[in-house]
Amino acid sequence: MRYFKGKQFKKDIISIAVGYYCHFSLSYRDVSEILKERGVSVHPTTIMRWVREYGNLIYQIWKQKNKSAHLAWHLDETYIQVKGEWCYLYRAVDQEGYTLDNKESLSSVYVYEKISECFWRTNGSHNR
Repeated sequence: MRYFKGKQFKKDIISIAVGYYCHFSLSYRDVSEILKERGVSVHPTTIMRWVREYGNLIYQIWKQKNKSAHLAWHLDETYIQVKGEWCYLYRAVDQEGYTLDNKESLSSVYVYEKISECFWRTNGSHNR
């Protein structure tokens, strides 16, 4: 990535330090000590500058890679006729339109059950 060009430390070290700070709610000194245990000596002030400079960027990259992490999702379900046989079809999407799951994947039954449980709890009953 061009964002890390010209830095003293490799982008892996910077992203790990920022990730530790943001994900685990550690102090800059705690992150510095964790890195020191792994052979990388970084001053806590340097980690603070990295968090300010790269924190939002790393969050945006994480958000793109974890598209299913959005809070709002929508489920569309229907029965369709394929070659004379009725089949059940559904698709779950998040608020930005990314497919969370569909009937093609092996884990879809589990995801559908969890989504249905939430739906039944919020709406009281489910009519077909």
